[in-house]
Amino acid sequence: MSITIRPYQEGDAHDIAELYNRHRDNPNPVAGGITGAELERELAERDTATFLIATEDGRVVGTFGLFHSTGRRSARAGELIADMFFVAPAYRNGVITGRLFTEAVEWMMRCGCLVLRLTVNPANTVAFKLYRRVGCVSVGETVPGEDGNVELHNYIPLILRGVFHDLGPEAVAELGKLSSFGNVTDGRDGELRSDVRVVDGTRTVAYALALGAFKLAATIDVDRGLMLDAALTGPDGATRPLRIAEPPHQVKAPGDGRPHRFGDHGLTAELDAAEGTLTVHAEGHHGPVFASTWPSAEADRSAGWREGQARDLEIEPVDHGVRVTERTGGNLVTGTLTLHHGVLRQEFTYTTRPGRIFQTVGLRQGDFTLTGPDGTAEEHPIGTGLGVRDTSEVVAAARTAPAGSTLAWTDGATRVALPAGHPVRLITTTLVERHLEPDADGTARLRTELATGPRAAATRPVTDAEPLDGRRKLTVKAAAGGITGWTEDGTRVLRSPAPRTRPFGCNPRWSAGAWVTREHHRHSLATGLGWGVPSTEWEQKHPLGLAAPQERISWEVTAPERSAEPVRIDVHAPGADEETVLWLTPDTPAGTAVVIDSAGTRRELDSAGFRQVWAAAAAVRLGSGHWLHLAPAGGSPTQEIVLRTTSSGLLIGCAATGTEAAWQLSVHPAPAL
Repeated sequence: MSITIRPYQEGDAHDIAELYNRHRDNPNPVAGGITGAELERELAERDTATFLIATEDGRVVGTFGLFHSTGRRSARAGELIADMFFVAPAYRNGVITGRLFTEAVEWMMRCGCLVLRLTVNPANTVAFKLYRRVGCVSVGETVPGEDGNVELHNYIPLILRGVFHDLGPEAVAELGKLSSFGNVTDGRDGELRSDVRVVDGTRTVAYALALGAFKLAATIDVDRGLMLDAALTGPDGATRPLRIAEPPHQVKAPGDGRPHRFGDHGLTAELDAAEGTLTVHAEGHHGPVFASTWPSAEADRSAGWREGQARDLEIEPVDHGVRVTERTGGNLVTGTLTLHHGVLRQEFTYTTRPGRIFQTVGLRQGDFTLTGPDGTAEEHPIGTGLGVRDTSEVVAAARTAPAGSTLAWTDGATRVALPAGHPVRLITTTLVERHLEPDADGTARLRTELATGPRAAATRPVTDAEPLDGRRKLTVKAAAGGITGWTEDGTRVLRSPAPRTRPFGCNPRWSAGAWVTREHHRHSLATGLGWGVPSTEWEQKHPLGLAAPQERISWEVTAPERSAEPVRIDVHAPGADEETVLWLTPDTPAGTAVVIDSAGTRRELDSAGFRQVWAAAAAVRLGSGHWLHLAPAGGSPTQEIVLRTTSSGLLIGCAATGTEAAWQLSVHPAPAL
């Protein structure tokens, strides 16, 4: 038996899809799997640079792709995004992984693409440690965003190409002997921490590479994608500086990021002048109610939720809005964006077709309705139904709504409607992909209708389900960072591996059954709410209270001895500028019943029927058959609860903005909603 590494060929898509569908830990899992046709379409839409296949006796056992864009992400000049890096479990201890990575990097060097970017779930410790071992570094966020991934960069191709001409024949000969970069780079630990060091105001990362008996050291400016210095140490211990060749690309510096604002009737639109993203805000709603990315003049540089190529945009005011122009390489895109009387109009003209647009609806609670061209309506609570098949990384597997459809979302106070004059793709229930299709006059037109009304006072469906009445036992441990044990009248409420630490979902360091973290805004397009990765050490203020003075955050539990009275958890974060989140891992079976209050409506759900839902209050069925009820203890409208279904179990986040938040938890024989 022999392993062959070769480029993708027509006809491979079916075998690759079968490989991914056989293994739940594949790089871009889609619930229910993907088809060969969807995979083939995805490779075409990503503007694939190269896609490598590892085969054994003709059977596909591994893949590695390099792309200019992947879903909502796009690379900067000189960069490529690695994705679909997957090796069948039976082959992971062999040479396939290293060979795929090394051949991909060598391909990049030949083609002048010198920086490799990739994302990885840090809880996938095997993959995370592999990427660290082959020289991938963290230069941005060090905790997973809502998508569950962190982004890593690899600058080895940039280093080797930049100094190759000055290495000398002996070092070049050693370089030619390499079969895997796993034996080249200095050791990087497996921790989620930044590798950036600020030197004279410049963000840098340092590399130390072993080329046989030679040692190559280099420093990279991560914001400009440039090598600042390099030196080679020979077998005799002598070190000499190396001349650095100019890279064949230049990363654009971001322009003026001050937003442009316009709107009326309680709606305000903001245009991000640096990348062209448009957001619409409604009075009383936490975060934008709608966001739309800019259709880049470079079709493979679609605006994204992670760092992409900076744009040169010209912006001028017009009645009720702005006109935006982008000129790149002879291509011209002009967009006239207006918001008037609740109607957002986006009208585009262009010389060649620009990149696609992603539109996000910011309503987290309420209902989504898809009305087809024939008038047939399909309704789902936001976050369920269509959202179960998560296609955010494989957009080609999304569901297409045909021309003539209307997509509408409402939370009672706000309504967002998209009349689809052309087909659109639903990636989740709140994320839409659109391509610009010109009308007869050559202008592509998009229309979004927004309506706002008075926000009703918070009301919550209530039942007469009394809480359990018995002895309560609750334990808080600073070493674990939270509540490690909780029983109500003998009923186990939370799961916790303490004193051990294990992965949970996309959190690589789960220890407590309830803990508190500071996270990014739940509505952030760049990251979204994270996964509760601990970032601090806690001190025990008292038996039921923890504090982290360096983070300026503390929280305490009020737990009366009798379970007839609810548990109250107060979070204090005077330094918080985004979100504080109380995370819980309830003691539920793999699939369990959930009852939520979504925009004032009681919903009964099965945890197998959603990936993520938001609620004003929630009740989840525990393994004992009893129900854990969660609700804000205060009346802040920004306090919301997110429920996520993961392969590890149910994860609940109680999110709040501001410096103070309080939550009330109780256990009942029936749902208290």
